[in-house]
Order: sequence, then C-alpha cells, then structure tokens
Amino acid sequence: MATFLLRVELPDRPGALGAVASRIGAVRGDLIAVEVVGHRDGKAVDEFVVELADEEHLSLLLSEVREVDGVSLQDVRPVSGRRHDRRLEAYTTAIIILKERTPHGVLTALASRVCAEVDATWSAVLDVEALSVIASQGRPPATPWLASAMAEARAAGPEPDTACYGSGEVGFVDLGAWDLVLAAGRPGWSFGTRERVHLAALGQLADARWADMHEGDGRISHPSRAG
Repeated sequence: MATFLLRVELPDRPGALGAVASRIGAVRGDLIAVEVVGHRDGKAVDEFVVELADEEHLSLLLSEVREVDGVSLQDVRPVSGRRHDRRLEAYTTAIIILKERTPHGVLTALASRVCAEVDATWSAVLDVEALSVIASQGRPPATPWLASAMAEARAAGPEPDTACYGSGEVGFVDLGAWDLVLAAGRPGWSFGTRERVHLAALGQLADARWADMHEGDGRISHPSRAG
C-alpha cells in the first residue's frame, strides 16, 4: 500500500469535490481524509489523503484527477501510512503541552507538534532580539535569515483573516506571552490560509500555557534566560 497527499484547486461549487472523489474511486483509491485549506476567487483548495494499492497506480490517479473540469493539481506528496485525524492531533497536542512543567519543555513540545499538525518540514521558536533559537524541530534556516524574513513579513502585515505573518512556504506567529516568535516552513509546499490559522492557534495554546505556569509559580524563569 502507498499513501499520498494531493493538494487540488477546484471550483467552489456543488459537486466539484464529489467529482474528484469519484475519480479517486475509479482507480480503486481509498480516500482517507479531505481537508479544505483555502478559498480564493471562487476556487477552493482541498487536500486529499489517498491510499493506493501501490505506487504504480499514482500516475493513473493523477491523470484521472486532472480530467475533472476546472481542477488544477497543485502538489503531490507521499505521506506516512498512518491515518491522519486532524481533530485527534489537536487533542494530542493540547495534552502534550499541558503536561509540560517547564517553559523549555513547552516550547520544545510546541516545535515538535507544529511539524506534526501542519506537516511542516521544520519549526523554530526564536528570541529575535538575542538572535537565538530557543527550541526547534527539523533543520530550520540560519537564525539571521529567519530574523530578516520575519522582519520583512511583519512589515507586510499578517495574512488576511489570520494572525500569521509571511506567505508561501514560511509562516511566523508572535508568541506574545513569551515575547518570542514561532516560525515554521516546508520548502516547495506553500501553507494554505487554514493552515496559517492553525499555526496561529498553536501559538495561542502556548501563550495560554505560559500564563498558567506563571500564575502557578511566579518564580518561573523565561526560557531565554535559562542556563
């Protein structure tokens, strides 16, 4: 078995999603999950997680999907065989972060869960003033590049309807309670609007955990002063 994620732009009209699902079924693909990641100019961008009998069926699947009127295939990526449940992932993240008892533990867990929830290749929690990375997952770009990219993104303002800065393959979220910045990226694969909202929500969860820890123990130290 082989599992793939297809990002598809399709007309935002009744029946369009069903037409794509029908094409997936035509090649005996198992449609595991569908998620809407954005809307723009009468178009919707959806992600389909599809399980196939083997990788050799992928070219046939893509050919079938491209034949749907008005559909544009934006990206295709292999994914792990596990079945994604976004709601369960969100609960898992909340539990993991709530169980952490130290600031650094919370931020390390946050960096890890960002990659799991929005399929980021890398993530980092930055102290911009000190030009340092407090926690990370994967292999984020060099800190000076991140700081420069964040400043440029912040000058442009947040994405519409989100609290996330940046566009394309990188996103930044202010962790206001921590006076830090959460960054995430996935080269070659742009974040959609819904994923940017998701990223901002993860930042809000971390902020709430900081407030909870700080109220419980006023002596708690900020992670940038650790060591």
